[in-house]
Amino acid sequence: MPIVAQSTETTDWVSRFADEVIEESERRAPGKPVVVASGLSPSGPIHLGNLREVMTPHLVADEIRRRGHQVRHLISWDDYDRYRKVPKGIAGVDEESYKEHIGKPLTSVPAPKGSSHPNWAEHFKAAMIESLAELGVEFDGISQTEQYTTGVYREQILHAIKHRGDIDAILDQYRTKKAPAKKQGQKPADDAELEAAEGSGAAAEDDGSSTAVGYFPYKPYCGNCEKDLTAVTSYDDDSTELTYACTECGFSETVRLNEFNRGKLVWKVDWPMRWAYEGVVFEPSGVDHSSPGSSFQVGGQIVGIFDGKQPIGPMYAFVGISGMAKMSSSKGGVPTPADALQIMEPQLLRWLYARRRPNQSFKVAFDQEIQRLYDEWDRLDAKVADGSALPADVAAHARAVGTAAGELPRTPRPMPYRTLASVADITAGHEDQALRILSELDPEQPLASLDEARPRYDKAEAWINTHVPADQRTIVRDEPDAELLKSLDEASQQSLRLLLDGLAEHWSLDGLTHLVYGVPKVQAGFSADATPKELPPEIKTAQRSFFALLYHLLVGRDTGPRLPTLLLAVGQDRVRALLGQ
Repeated sequence: MPIVAQSTETTDWVSRFADEVIEESERRAPGKPVVVASGLSPSGPIHLGNLREVMTPHLVADEIRRRGHQVRHLISWDDYDRYRKVPKGIAGVDEESYKEHIGKPLTSVPAPKGSSHPNWAEHFKAAMIESLAELGVEFDGISQTEQYTTGVYREQILHAIKHRGDIDAILDQYRTKKAPAKKQGQKPADDAELEAAEGSGAAAEDDGSSTAVGYFPYKPYCGNCEKDLTAVTSYDDDSTELTYACTECGFSETVRLNEFNRGKLVWKVDWPMRWAYEGVVFEPSGVDHSSPGSSFQVGGQIVGIFDGKQPIGPMYAFVGISGMAKMSSSKGGVPTPADALQIMEPQLLRWLYARRRPNQSFKVAFDQEIQRLYDEWDRLDAKVADGSALPADVAAHARAVGTAAGELPRTPRPMPYRTLASVADITAGHEDQALRILSELDPEQPLASLDEARPRYDKAEAWINTHVPADQRTIVRDEPDAELLKSLDEASQQSLRLLLDGLAEHWSLDGLTHLVYGVPKVQAGFSADATPKELPPEIKTAQRSFFALLYHLLVGRDTGPRLPTLLLAVGQDRVRALLGQ
């Protein structure tokens, strides 16, 4: 059953863009489906920064569907792009041997060793497609290899070449320095510029280069070595006869472009050509594509040559990772949507992209911050349920939990993530122990099966196993720390007695929380129910000291999982033994 995202009064960023896109689509193509688009290059792992390229139009497309309009979300797989460099840290890839494939189309590069996919591009596309399915993203995928090699774009290619002077004049407005003449074996301008710009964080983009026939917006792939290290040496507009030479292997041939399908338009021409061909109304672009002279700005002029219009396109900011620098597929080791979905439910990941405007940067947490994010999400969930959430937050929540097609699968009993992580940490994979602890969290509604806490429990367990360093894992003592127990002063001994005396009565998550925070209050002569406003500042100091003592006696460290959870995990009998009773 479709989900209604929010009332018409809600003014979240998704609704505003949906209003604009529907209006613009009716102006351009009345009565036809609304077309939004994303572009992804499977040049390596498709990371969480790339996901914003998909989630921004997905959320807008989904809002348009909720309103009853037909909409197509195109994902253009740029799998006919050149293999630019060998990403670092890819399993099954020998960096030195893969360098021989640089310059070939991504679909002509072998998949990493051990992959079941036919080529490099399909290997990395497959992981992203699986993640998008889990995230509830509906799309129409378009392989650019298929489009180019089957001649779909032949008329557009010939049109671009016929109007190459007009394209060159547009590009010349933005050129700050003329490209030097290309020498034997020199990298094409687009690759050299991309590599030069990589260190500065700005991406230079391919606009073609001068050849023996002047500016030419088309790059053939060599018929011998398959690389794009080619130079067009002659072209006849009437016959479309084109001659090129490969600067890599020396191969040369003459072809008729009206029947030749082994090459592609350069990027700054290819992108606006596709806008016109597909009738795209909405497509975002990253900061690197939106600067002055970049492909989005230039494309806005070039698209007119193809009788098209530039899409509405917000610039989107970078997505970071807690503890990591800006992501780059070519540098390897970057978290992908699949990595994120291993440790968080799809709803949380969708929410991170839905709650921030495209021009706002944010971080996806793989460290301890994930626990705080989950706490924030659960609070929002509760506010939405009781009607106290703000309208924009209600909208973001609705976009996170489902799509126009219905709700995403969710955990039946969504217990706190930090609690589940602590339990998974302490029990080290013993599901019977995990179920025992979790069933004691709420004695009035005990958990009957671990499946009730899934998949959130599995995500928390994966986070513990893959992102928490070994020296931060929790190992409960086998034997009491007799030396520490013997050295305790009277006040410390009294605090332990107060805790042990209340264990049985307070054996639940809420009960133990009240007990462990209440012991220092009672010792100081206050009620266990006294609020922070009623207590002197030194009570907080006393609580910290008491907690540290318990951690030392239970796990031999100053800190650890939340004490109420830890106590439940250890069990009453063992707690009593370790605390000296």
